[in-house]
Amino acid sequence: MMAWTDRHCRYLHRLFAPQALLFTEMVTAGALLHGQQWHLLDHHPAEYPLAVQLGGSDPAGLAECAVAVEERGFKEVNLNVGCPSDRVQRGTFGACLMAQPERVAECVAAMRQACTLPVTIKCRLGVDDADSDELLDEFIRINKAAGCQRFYVHARKAILNGLSPAQNRSIPPLRPERVARVKANHPELQIIINGGIDRLELIAAHLKWADGVMIGRAAYHNPNFLAAAHAAIFDCRDDLDLRGKLTQYRTYMVAELERGTRLHAMTRHLLTAVNGRPGARRFRQVLSDATRLKANNIALFDEAVALVFDRADQTVFFAQPKTA
Repeated sequence: MMAWTDRHCRYLHRLFAPQALLFTEMVTAGALLHGQQWHLLDHHPAEYPLAVQLGGSDPAGLAECAVAVEERGFKEVNLNVGCPSDRVQRGTFGACLMAQPERVAECVAAMRQACTLPVTIKCRLGVDDADSDELLDEFIRINKAAGCQRFYVHARKAILNGLSPAQNRSIPPLRPERVARVKANHPELQIIINGGIDRLELIAAHLKWADGVMIGRAAYHNPNFLAAAHAAIFDCRDDLDLRGKLTQYRTYMVAELERGTRLHAMTRHLLTAVNGRPGARRFRQVLSDATRLKANNIALFDEAVALVFDRADQTVFFAQPKTA
């Protein structure tokens, strides 16, 4: 979820899911090693447990990145072998690597030798016409032998020629039963299912056989669903109501503004946070005002929240301390 699950998004999502394993957006090895974009690994300690998702196909380069990931305190390094975008294919990584299981295994082995973190794989059911159960099982077996013990499997194949990344998330049919067969054939592995998980009943059904569920866009577009899923999976009560979560995120935003972070970089992840409540439309409108966002004034956020939570008298949501 490149350009979506940045550090501000992850801090917000941690408030909705205190115990879930969070992932960075996919970070390419080339961006780190050649572009020197090490800021892509920046994060807040509150985000833990946190995994880094890497993109690449060079074992030595990925090993070097794995060392840096471990030094920065992350808990897992995940190799993306599922992204179907044209740009990723041109870099010879992502979903096209499913056709090269031995190459993926070399990457896994190199990263495992370079760091002590769990090295995991995010993949699909296959690519184009190479999507049989036999080929998927071969991919799993080869990378299990290289030391990968956890696979996050998007329950669709990728179609690399003719479909956009967005179409690849909807046109290839979901086949969760094939992921279940992977788990049945490899009970010693951790198999986490991904793809189309947007209802609590789906989560409950998958967890009858899977070791976990990975939720992407459904969590981003509806963080309250993320909170409900977290409560159901971990069998716990949510300690913060929505107003409390926004209060805590405001504290984070104020600290980030003082560091020079743009307000829009943080508020853009909030647009769906109050969906379903009276005032949600105006909340989105206020936080989407490009002209006012440029001022980087937290009062804009206060105004938006007041439209939802203080509708009776429109008082400011966060009262300023009185001066003597």
